[in-house]
Amino acid sequence: MHRITITLDDPLTDAFEGYMAKRGYGNRSEAIRDLIRERLQHEQLSTQPEGDCIATLSYVYNHHERELAARLTSAQHDHHDLTVSTMHVHLSHAHCLETVILRGPSNRVRAFADTVMAQPGVHHGNLALLPVSAREQAHRHGTDAAEGDSEHRHLHLEPLT
Repeated sequence: MHRITITLDDPLTDAFEGYMAKRGYGNRSEAIRDLIRERLQHEQLSTQPEGDCIATLSYVYNHHERELAARLTSAQHDHHDLTVSTMHVHLSHAHCLETVILRGPSNRVRAFADTVMAQPGVHHGNLALLPVSAREQAHRHGTDAAEGDSEHRHLHLEPLT
């Protein structure tokens, strides 16, 4: 870890201290690191739109809206290569909250999210993307191949920032 020194004018320092207090940061270093990570993530996603990401897509919808639930399910099936998992919560007799975990090229994830959020009856849509490096790795979980511990592959994702 490197130690750096920065100089800020008084109004910026006051605003930063307010930001830290509002967010509950205990020290300036962690707040600065998070702000830098956030900016670097934004830059990564804007300069490499085809780069890999992991994302959450959350939205509320009225399940009484004509055929909406079927359209949303169909959209997820049509993009099964991006959809990792979906959590469905009943908020009321009419409204549901869904959170979809997505993985893949960020331009495709964004396009899918835009399609879902543009559906009539979908409200409060939000997409959070995290750029990642994706690599496949082979390994074993045990030590004895004779006991059925064959080598297998997993996709490993690492945040880029």
